[in-house]
Order: sequence, then structure tokens, then C-alpha cells
Amino acid sequence: MGGTLTGRQRFIADQPVTYPMSQPVAEPRWRRLPEERPRQILDAALAEFAERGLAAARLEDIAKRAGVSKGTIYLYFANKEDLFRGVVRDNIVAFIERSEAEFEAERDPIRALDRWMEGHWRWICSPVFPAIHRLVNSELRDFPDLAAFYATEVIGRAQRLVCEILERAMDTGVFRRADPVVASRMLSALFVTHGSWYHQKNSFKSVATIPDGVLLAQIRDFFLHAMRPEPGRDATHASS
Repeated sequence: MGGTLTGRQRFIADQPVTYPMSQPVAEPRWRRLPEERPRQILDAALAEFAERGLAAARLEDIAKRAGVSKGTIYLYFANKEDLFRGVVRDNIVAFIERSEAEFEAERDPIRALDRWMEGHWRWICSPVFPAIHRLVNSELRDFPDLAAFYATEVIGRAQRLVCEILERAMDTGVFRRADPVVASRMLSALFVTHGSWYHQKNSFKSVATIPDGVLLAQIRDFFLHAMRPEPGRDATHASS
């Protein structure tokens, strides 16, 4: 903890963090193929939500930013709330779905957890995270249907996947026996808190100079240390 990184920790720390998520659109894009329009509209909606908030965002402004007519939006999305669901599905739910498929193919729980943490950290470090995080925490209380959607499709689904990974690690004796729901919540808290600090480096100087990959390696090292088996006890349980 806090010493020289070795093995998998060094590998993670050396990896550059890329941002595969959709980026906010700075300028309207007037020449787009029809099949590109849904993504074009979602990018514009995310940028508008991030700038103005969900309640204040207007479809006509989203259309202008996307370089389409307001009527074009209605070809793909019923209303502003439907646009928000599309943004969440495009930027978060798609990642959870890929992670679920990877977990089905990857039987080793530590490798599965590493893949989840690496992908989750890329999302946390992307400019999409602070925008979505701010909307969820400050505005969704005024949109109960969207709050329920986010709780089910994002928080609940992600927690269920992480619980399954942790349970497999416990069953095989890699991790000590613990409540997987509590353990997954603690892991989520590590990521969200560090994500908030990451995007406010002027205020949180303790992380301002730490490379992205090193921060991830520190989170990983801390969590794996906390979950390591109790000598003799969990190994005996796993073999019984």
C-alpha cells in the first residue's frame, strides 16, 4: 500500500487512459448520413444537458447544436426525457452490457474484476462522468421516472454484475467471505469519490499530480488488500 507497484498494478499504472465515450459536440455538424443522426442528436443532447441542466435544456437548442431540425429529433426520440435515457444507454448501459458479456466469457474473477475496474475508470475519467453525475445528483429528484430508470438500468445493474464477480472470487477463495452488496458499494464509493476529486484537481491537490493509471492502481491495490482472505479460514471454506 503506497509502495512500489508490481505486477498487474504496474501494468495498469502504465496504461494511458483513453476516453471512448461520446464527447460533447462543440459545433453543429451539418453534413451527416441519416444513420449517424441518432448519435449526432445524443452528443448534442449530452452537451446541452451538461451546459444548461436537464430542466433548462430545450429541444430547439439541442437541434441547433446537432445541426438538425427540431422535427428530426422526434423521428428518433419522443421528448427530452427520452433523450436523457438515450444518452445514458449510449454512454453507460452499453458499457455495462459489454462487461456482462465479458464476465460470462472470463472465468477468472480477478481478471474479470480488473476488466471492470479498467473500463469503469475510463468512464470516470471521461468528461461525460461529471456531467451525468451532476445531473443525477442535482436534478433527477424532479424527474421520478428518470430516477427510477437510472436506479434500475445503471446502479442496480452495475451493482448486480460486481456482486456476481465478487461472489465468484469469494467462492473460489480468492477473496474473504463478506457481504457482496456491501463490498460492491465500497468499491463504487472509491471510484465515484476519486472521480469527483479527479475532475476538481484545483481543489483536491492530493490527486492533481498523480497519473490516471497510478490512481487506478492505488484503488485496485487498496480494494484487493481489503478483500484478501483471512489466513486459513477462507481457503478451508473454498475447498470444503
